[in-house]
Amino acid sequence: MADEMQWDRVIMGVDPGTNVMGYGVIGIKGKRLSMIAAGVVTLSKFPDHYLKLRHIYERTLALVVGYLPDELAIEAPFFGKNVQSMLKLGRAQGVAIAAALSRDVPVAEYEPRKIKMAITGTGGASKEQVRTMIEHQLGVTEDVLPPELDATDALGAALCHYYETERDRMIASSKGSAKIKLPSSRGKSSWKDFVEKNPDRIKKI
Repeated sequence: MADEMQWDRVIMGVDPGTNVMGYGVIGIKGKRLSMIAAGVVTLSKFPDHYLKLRHIYERTLALVVGYLPDELAIEAPFFGKNVQSMLKLGRAQGVAIAAALSRDVPVAEYEPRKIKMAITGTGGASKEQVRTMIEHQLGVTEDVLPPELDATDALGAALCHYYETERDRMIASSKGSAKIKLPSSRGKSSWKDFVEKNPDRIKKI
């Protein structure tokens, strides 16, 4: 967790779920990216789906009030074959969005492949690869991050939003100058670059 400071911008990421909701908050100061907080909200103890939704709303609202993010980035539901699971996940995402909007926090939604592409350079990356790249890009060690991958997925959503909005800002400021080189939307470095520079950190499964 980063020390308290006056951030230029704070972005909160959310990985919605019906059993576990991940959250991650990053702070931006100039070009420096830091992790402010990350963790999970456990929902399996609630037997009723609607009680889970209420808890998601309340916890998301508490996080928004506590960290005062400028924007919230949320991972879009994964469209699988189980329609009921998709509906429940969509509801979980919806109440988290509603909590942010109730405090006038703008919301951006990103598909899982888009987040993986932004963080690792490939849309087919594993959650473990995303976690490793997040360590690299935020300059944190593995022991600092929560063990749950839902938390690092949420940090990934926040980072993806930062990279995308920075790219949009650069595009807007570069209009009229075709010679300006734009940064890659996948962030500071790709998964391939990381593997080449850190072969000892890659676990073969």
